Amino acid sequence: MSLTKKRKVAVTKVDKNKIYSLKEASNLVKEINCTKFDSSVDLHIRLGVDPKKADQQVRGTVSLPHGTGKTKRVLVLCTPDKEAAANEAGADFVGLDEFIQKIESGWVDVDVIIATPAVMPKIGKLGKVLGPRNLMPNPKTGTVTNDVAAAVNEVKGGKIAFKVDKTGIVHASIGRISFAPEKITENSTELINAILKLKPSSSKGTYLKAVSMASTMSPGITLDTKSLIN
Repeated sequence: MSLTKKRKVAVTKVDKNKIYSLKEASNLVKEINCTKFDSSVDLHIRLGVDPKKADQQVRGTVSLPHGTGKTKRVLVLCTPDKEAAANEAGADFVGLDEFIQKIESGWVDVDVIIATPAVMPKIGKLGKVLGPRNLMPNPKTGTVTNDVAAAVNEVKGGKIAFKVDKTGIVHASIGRISFAPEKITENSTELINAILKLKPSSSKGTYLKAVSMASTMSPGITLDTKSLIN
């Protein structure tokens, strides 16, 4: 059976006129998976905010109870006195000037960059490269810190950063298709609750407008937003 045929079957299993509970979606997303590899399971969360306004830019971090199922490649940019701690914590790359030069040359083969406050002045010039890729270290996401070991451990343990895009949507991976439905549900709940806690006071009307779940190349499943608000 070709991938196209698999997708056609998957589409027939998702009722576009129905809104699903998170538990139902966590089971269905596994049933309609079209890929042979362990694809990502993602949430797409539309918020009632205006991202153009500085006080409505929803962003933060959350530690998923079951991790993302993906081992993240971590670069720590720091002074020599912090290198041993970063290496012992399991950072994939540790250093400063050599990696700044590599990034300036276009190298961005990492998932997360952690930096100490002392080196941020040197890193500022990398904003044009790192910013569009959401790789720029930021104190708000815990990626600018003197405790590099703790930061590395959190990222490796399932901590993810999220940020509303210019269209008002948060896109985030909350696991893999190989996860048990219960783990998909629990990771999703953790992310949604973290976003709900960050509702800007200036945001009027419905905050959690729409949520859909999908795995790589599978159709989206619309979730019942009312049931997601505790």
